[in-house]
Formats: sequence, structure tokens, C-alpha cells
Amino acid sequence: MSSKVYFTDFHCKYDSQLDKLRKLLEKAGFADMDLKDKFVAVKLHFGEWGNMAFLRQQYSKIVCDYVKELGGKPFVTDCNTLYPGYRSDALGHLDAAYMNGYNPLATGVHTIIADGLRGNDEQEIPVKGGEYVKNAKIGAAIAEADVIISLSHFKGHVATGFGGCIKNIGMGCGSKRGKMEMHSNGTPAIDEDLCIGCGMCLKNCANDGVNIVDGKAIIDEDKCLGCGHCFGFCPKGAINCKWDEANLIVNRKIAEYASAVLDGKQAFHISLVKDVSPSCDCDPCNDVPLVPDVGMFASYDPIAIDQACADACNEQPIFENSMLGEHTHDCCEHNHDKKDIFKLAHPETNWEAGLEHGEKLGMGTREYELITL
Repeated sequence: MSSKVYFTDFHCKYDSQLDKLRKLLEKAGFADMDLKDKFVAVKLHFGEWGNMAFLRQQYSKIVCDYVKELGGKPFVTDCNTLYPGYRSDALGHLDAAYMNGYNPLATGVHTIIADGLRGNDEQEIPVKGGEYVKNAKIGAAIAEADVIISLSHFKGHVATGFGGCIKNIGMGCGSKRGKMEMHSNGTPAIDEDLCIGCGMCLKNCANDGVNIVDGKAIIDEDKCLGCGHCFGFCPKGAINCKWDEANLIVNRKIAEYASAVLDGKQAFHISLVKDVSPSCDCDPCNDVPLVPDVGMFASYDPIAIDQACADACNEQPIFENSMLGEHTHDCCEHNHDKKDIFKLAHPETNWEAGLEHGEKLGMGTREYELITL
């Protein structure tokens, strides 16, 4: 059976986009959830500092205000990044969030970094039917929440093809160890140019998997378990993921993590297809959008909403001034069904693999009925 996905475009004559978002949520049955006295995690991406494609905080306020009207206790949240940057620890992450507008004065709710100060505050949740992951390492605040609301910026991604609902929940809710598990199939690597030999990784390794030799950290490949716990303790960001997992498997692992996050919880999903940049909001910059803005989508089915957003993007004309400009004339209007902007932008990716795997895990269906407001 198909799932219902609700849609409204960005055209505004009398209502603002924020008014239209509220009406979309009402039509999609947002109020059918039991939110009274529940902790509600509104999972989104605050945007790396320097990126301008991330969602404005006003959208999150509409969602959080509605949750409060229904008696819930919402908070906006995300987990720390695996790579060095503003968002690699909770303090810098909050700096980036506040600078980008995700502060209590603007959203009306608290901003919580779900996996704590160093990215190691996590809970392990079994993945039912998992083929690649036994226990997902999820940011504790998200794992402890009663309800998950996914508010996603739908855009391209260099490893997964696109970033939408499933990636927002799966990769986005993983702790540093979780992100390591999804991105790599082995041990971390040391950047000798950044390493100062301080020994913090050695002190915080439970498996004797690292040594200090000639003033530099060295990974012992025979003892290291690849858990990624040391990432949060390096003061210079010298410990890196090898990023060596195949993109196909990354997408499937992300689906398994998303399945664990959602298992047994009430959940609702919102995706905004606007500023469809080629790469993730994790980048400290953003390129020209690939296609025009489409609209806002809402559904109880995380698989269906991602499929609907991907289909909608592939029905749009390609912007000539984007990185796909050379394909503009090859993918004319009568040829829409033959183009895939995400594979054109990142040929090594396979975004369908994640949706197929999520469907196999019972998260939802790729078959959907689009209901336009």
C-alpha cells in the first residue's frame, strides 16, 4: 500500500510560507500524535558557519509552537560532527547554532547538542533486522526523547546523493562513534601534521589501540577496535575517519541507524525542498542550487517523503548557472523521466540504495500518494 505525502508549494499571495507550513502540518495530521507531557526532539541541521543554504530558524519555531500547543516539550537538536570544525564539540556547535539563528530567543525552545560535550554521550540501540550494524550509537538526548520530529533541508550530498529525512535521522542522530561506524569499515587515521603528541587519545583508549612514538600518535591496527571514542578527546582534530566505506553501504548503514532511532517512537517528518545545493549543509559554504525551489512536504512515512522529494527535484529544470549547467539542454522538459540530478552531480552515489534498504527494514514504502494543498 502507498503512504500519504502532503505537499504545498512556496507561492504566497495572502499567506506567508510559515502560515503554509502550519496548514500543511494540520492537513497531514500532525495533531494526531499524543504529545502531552512528552519530550519532543525536533531533529534538524543548524548549518555549518559560512553555509547559507540551511533552513532558517523560523520554520522550526512553527513546528515547536505547534508541539507546545499540543502539550509537548520540544527542543531543537543535532549531534556533533566527526570531522573538525565549528560543530565538532558542543560548545562550538552551539556557537554555530546561535549564530545561525537557532537560539532560544528565536525558536522559543532550548537548543540541545544530543551527544554531549565531546560527542561521546550516547546510547546503543539494537537495529532490528540490521545487516551491517548490530547496535546503533545514538546521541543520548535523542535516544531519551519520546517523540522524533524530523525537519529536513532536502539537498544534494557528495556521498549519499541527497540528504533528506533518512539522512537527517540516521547519520544526524549518530554520535561520533556512530558516524565513524557509518562512514568507515576500519580504524581511524592520524594526521601527523596536526598531532602534537599530547597523549589524550592514549589516555582515553580502553583497548591500547594507540601509542605515542617520536612525539606522534600511532594507531595500533591489531588492537584498535575502530570505535572512534578518541575523536572527542583530540584537541587538534588530528584523528580522522578514513572515509573508506563504499557509498552504497553508507546509505544502507544510514537506513539502519534511522530505523533504530525511530523504533518504538512516535515520529513525524517534514522536508523543505529549497536551495537545493549540490552538497550538505555541513560544508562551510554552499554552491548555486541545482534546480528551482519546489515546496514543503510532510508525512508519517520517512521513506515515502524522501522518494517524493527526489521525484519532485527530478521533475524540475536544471539551472544553467549551477554545477549541472552543462546538462541543461540534455535534460529538457520532455526528458524529465530520464534524468537524476543527484547522480549527475555525484556519479559515484546511489541514493536509491538507502530507500530500498529502509523499505526492507519496514520503515515505510517508496510508493506514495501525493496530496497537494
